[in-house]
Amino acid sequence: MGDFEDLKTTIEREYPGWLVWRSDAGRWYATRSGDLTDAQLQAGYAMTVAADDADGLRALLAEQSRRDGGER
Repeated sequence: MGDFEDLKTTIEREYPGWLVWRSDAGRWYATRSGDLTDAQLQAGYAMTVAADDADGLRALLAEQSRRDGGER
């Protein structure tokens, strides 16, 4: 489904406010570009999410997006 840079760019466009990278071991990560409040963290918002592949990362970001209500 394309190389890493293409997938990274696509995911970052789909989920603004998140920065995507892949570890040397091949695990996919995304971290928020802004801070969360303590209340948001306690409510289950994540600063960073990790998955084995791009599809798994998208699923985690979709869950976070639902928590956000589409807002940042």
